[in-house]
Amino acid sequence: MNDALPVMIIDDEEHLRFTVAQTLELAGYQPLTYQSAEAALADLDHDFPGVLISDIRMPGMDGMMLLREVHQRDPDLPVVLITGHGDISTAVEAMRQGAWDFLEKPFPGERLEEVVKRGIDKRRLSLENRYLKAELEAQQSAPGPRLVGRTPAIQRLAAMVQRISQVETDVLLFGETGAGKDLVARAIHERSSRSAKPFVAINCGAVPESIIESELFGHEKGAFTGAVERRVGKFEYANGGTVFLDEIESMPLSLQVKLLRVLQERMVERLGSNIPVPLDIRVIAATKVDLKLASEAGDFREDLYYRLNVVTLPIPPLRERREDIPLLFQHFAAVAASRSGMEAPPLDASGVSVLLAHDWPGNARELRNLAERYVLLGATCDHRLDNLMQGVDSDGGELTLPQQVDLFEKQLISQALDRHRGHVIEVCRQLGVPRKTLYDKLRKHGLKAEHYRHNATP
Repeated sequence: MNDALPVMIIDDEEHLRFTVAQTLELAGYQPLTYQSAEAALADLDHDFPGVLISDIRMPGMDGMMLLREVHQRDPDLPVVLITGHGDISTAVEAMRQGAWDFLEKPFPGERLEEVVKRGIDKRRLSLENRYLKAELEAQQSAPGPRLVGRTPAIQRLAAMVQRISQVETDVLLFGETGAGKDLVARAIHERSSRSAKPFVAINCGAVPESIIESELFGHEKGAFTGAVERRVGKFEYANGGTVFLDEIESMPLSLQVKLLRVLQERMVERLGSNIPVPLDIRVIAATKVDLKLASEAGDFREDLYYRLNVVTLPIPPLRERREDIPLLFQHFAAVAASRSGMEAPPLDASGVSVLLAHDWPGNARELRNLAERYVLLGATCDHRLDNLMQGVDSDGGELTLPQQVDLFEKQLISQALDRHRGHVIEVCRQLGVPRKTLYDKLRKHGLKAEHYRHNATP
């Protein structure tokens, strides 16, 4: 996507400006020529997507002064300095001060194109990371657990979570292992009027069958051997708040009858007691299997299934919202970095390709574990993302190269639309493509610019 990406050329010599501009135009870039550094700075904005090329020796503001001024505004913007034969020491000093590269006169066109290409790649990566960081900060400013993502699937889920949290109804969450059912349950609770009351999570598959009834409903002193004192159960403890029953398909059939009664009557009796305790709770259940099929097979009570199935929220697996994977990875890396006191290494284009190519059978949990390893080990040569992925299991559902390219292109266009609030001209300028090309790609990927004008905030 090098088409018409801008390159600023700053030199007081007209013939050099013309020669450099002609070479870059033939290479597919958009040359912008300036006779002075002051004129170039007047046109330079914060998100300029290209590269600056400037002669060192110029009247007024010279190349070194321009370098310092540019990096005060944006330290990530690549600046290439043109040096004369006697300016090598100055060029070395410029590199120490952050110049991207230098060109010694006279330089061949191939050398110019190679330096600009590397600078453009660096700039694209810098802007991509800047955008991801800004979007993460915007999403992290929202109260409660965050549903990170821009795909239609996660946006629909976020809208449903917001709507359901405002009404009193039990909820059934359906999704694969690691898809984030616990996060969605907490998001519903935190956005509801019950947020100040307890959120009690119970993994029905992790509690031994012999004690799960006591854990849920509590018991009186002497109710059974070892019951030396009264114990309040999870349901009673959660009074006024939310009970989250994870892996509800693992609950014993004998206990499902009692759970059904609790859900219908909103009362619980401790083991060893005949006195019902009124409950004011919301119940959120989660399952990774189809409870309808489980009930037909006799593995789950049909009446309990229909009682839970008031509102069902499907949680999309990660492979069905691949465009969210880089953003979600950055989110997990930022959390891990904050917790460990370390800095999260930047995610480069090859890393994004590795993330998009994986099938993620473990979903968001698998991605989070990878992000934590990435932060703790660092993006060193031995611990690059592709090397870290070698220890991750896959179901073999990798994407082909054309699919990865299409997905990466769609992600870049979607992020540019979001950043510029759907303004097509600004998107064309950032991506360096003509308007017709952009509209063709919008149709190809099913994107509509007007959606980003109305949905400015994730």
